[in-house]
This record gives sequence, C-alpha cells and structure tokens, in this order.
Amino acid sequence: MKIQIKRDSTIQEYEIDTDDVTLLKFLEAIKTKQDGSLTFSSGCRSGVCGSCAMRVNGKEVLACEHKVKDNNLIEPLKNLPLIRDLVVAMDTAYSMNTKAKAWQSSLSQNVTLTPENEKINELQSDCILCVACYSACPVYAVNPEFLGPFSLTRVWRYVSDVRENNQADKIAHIQTHGVWDCTLCNECTLACPQGISSKADIEKLRMKSAQYGFMDPSFGSFGGGFGFDGSPSF
Repeated sequence: MKIQIKRDSTIQEYEIDTDDVTLLKFLEAIKTKQDGSLTFSSGCRSGVCGSCAMRVNGKEVLACEHKVKDNNLIEPLKNLPLIRDLVVAMDTAYSMNTKAKAWQSSLSQNVTLTPENEKINELQSDCILCVACYSACPVYAVNPEFLGPFSLTRVWRYVSDVRENNQADKIAHIQTHGVWDCTLCNECTLACPQGISSKADIEKLRMKSAQYGFMDPSFGSFGGGFGFDGSPSF
C-alpha cells in the first residue's frame, strides 16, 4: 500500500506491505522501517487525547482511528503554525479560549444541577482538544482573529450552565470576531470526531446574543436598497 505525505512544501511517497491498518500504525511502520525523520504526534492511541489529528485527502481525522487506504494524501492540520511534517502548534488554537473567555467565570452556589441541566451541555464537555474544527474552518483564511468553533462551542458550554451568573458579559465578549463572523458552513461539525456541532452552538449563541440586545453588525449594511433602514425603496 502506498500513501503520500506532505512534508513542508514537498510530497513524499511511502509504500508498506500491509493492509487494513490505521493511519497511525502505518506512520509508525514508516518511521521504524523506512524513515526515522518522519515526525507526527500520538498519545492514547484510542481516540481520546486528540493529539494525532491530521488531514487525509483534505478532511480532518484522528490517525489512530482512520483506516488508511491506498494513495491517501496525508497533511498536517490547517490554520495552525507548522512545527515539522505532521506536527502543528496547537497552542495557537488553545489561545482563542483566553480571547473568548471560554471558562466558568461566576458560579452560583445556590443552584442545584438536575439531570436535565447536565444534558444541555453534556456533549460539549466531551471535546478532546484535537482542534480539528479549527483546522476545518474556512473563516480563518480571511480572518485569523476569528474566535472560531473550537472556542465558541466552549463558550456555549458555560453560557448554557444554569449556575453561570455572568452570561451577559460572556455574550458581550464574543460579538467582535465571534458569533457573527461564522458562515454556518458546518465544516466544523463534520470534522469533529466527537460529533459536537459547533455550528449549532454558534446558532444558539446568536439567539442568546439577540436576547441581550445584540445583532449581526452587517445587517444594517444592507439598508438602503432593501428598505431595512425604514425608508421606502422603489
């Protein structure tokens, strides 16, 4: 079986006499038997840690779960600084959590969580930090300041927590380079190995934004020609 691996600006082809194996095992075979300089990340080897995320034929996958096929093209994640070969600097994506204030900021001690409360954001808590959604997002190509699906879905995780006392501040903080910059293309959802829909979370954050008096800043720019400014259009 042959695969191609993008290494910096070149494509290298490797062939291993094997079949029906995960991409991670194929990469390990290359490293131990053919090319010890090949660099990639791995950890738990069971789809839990997210460290082996990369792209196959333009789609984000976990190497430890993806069954490699003949002539697959393997690339590092997009939208992140390349360290070497298939290893990228994850902290670039993680830093967006700080910009988005994606944490529990003001916890009420007088609220008891019910099983129903826990289910509201149970799925979002399953994020494995692989940042596949960050890689899949096309908005970063035009706006590197975009808070993005990785951080915004974590904001929803805490905004939707009934114990959070500071919802208004969290919502206000994601208006710039945040919820309205998303194109709702759903690529983040398709890339997530945990099945988390950041698109749906961003839509819910938009509804919550409207409740606090915020709106899409581009809406008014459509004014004159369509009568949105209150004046008639003829």
